Amino acid sequence: MGGVIILISLASMGGLGLALVLMLVVADKKLSVKEDPRVEKALEILPGANCGACGFAGCGAFAAALVEEKSTVSGCKPGGNETVQKLTDLLGIEETESISPKVARVFCSGGIKETVKDKVYIGIETCISAHLVGGEKACLYSCIGFGDCCEVCQFDAIYMDDNGLPVVDLAKCTGCGECVRACSRNIIGLTDYDEVVHVYCSSHGKGAVTKKICKTGCIACKLCEKDDDTGAVKVIDNLAVIDYGVNKAPVESVNRCPTKVIRVSAPAPGYENMFEAKIKQSQKAVEEKKT
Repeated sequence: MGGVIILISLASMGGLGLALVLMLVVADKKLSVKEDPRVEKALEILPGANCGACGFAGCGAFAAALVEEKSTVSGCKPGGNETVQKLTDLLGIEETESISPKVARVFCSGGIKETVKDKVYIGIETCISAHLVGGEKACLYSCIGFGDCCEVCQFDAIYMDDNGLPVVDLAKCTGCGECVRACSRNIIGLTDYDEVVHVYCSSHGKGAVTKKICKTGCIACKLCEKDDDTGAVKVIDNLAVIDYGVNKAPVESVNRCPTKVIRVSAPAPGYENMFEAKIKQSQKAVEEKKT
């Protein structure tokens, strides 16, 4: 009798299990959402870095957002304009968007050799952790030096040199901006490819103070402002600032900078001729103004 009860129980459980499986199969067919085939095609076009620069979790999420019209084709900075054009063709967008090419630059010249170290940091060796207690350098606007920016770069485009400063490999940089977001001191910025002159300092400290703690900081002497006849360079809040809407190559401002913090930048590979043209254009404008 007991065996019969066990068999009946097993049969009942088996039947119930089968019924549940059938219900799940039917529900899956009824409720499943078919993925738009364009998502897979868009994913094939994207670089596959999954860097998150587009604002989504990865290339797959970005591809789905494109098809659902929740993002724009210009969202993928690493892919550049070639990727934008391919996505435009795939999605049948009439108006082609474009990406202004950018590269990251480090706006700090105060490494181990140039900046006074007035503290000792003992803790987790990350910039974000050291920043919470002020780091080790006297300049609170300087690079902390633990390389958080290098850790987040998916393209191996930034590394720490032997002076404790990050260096951007312009040939590898895609302008994704991950290093910018990782920098606790906001000393890394994205720059347009045709910006020729930059101020390699981020300090807003008074000139007299900066002189004492950093050999290569902006001391707000205003010589750059006086030498630049185009009006692009101004000293604001103790730091030289360039208005690229006025002039992208104010080369005259470089000549008398006492700390050499204003410099003609190295051009990204392939943009050397553009740099030379911008410099000549700026010099010609200055000469015409003098005459």
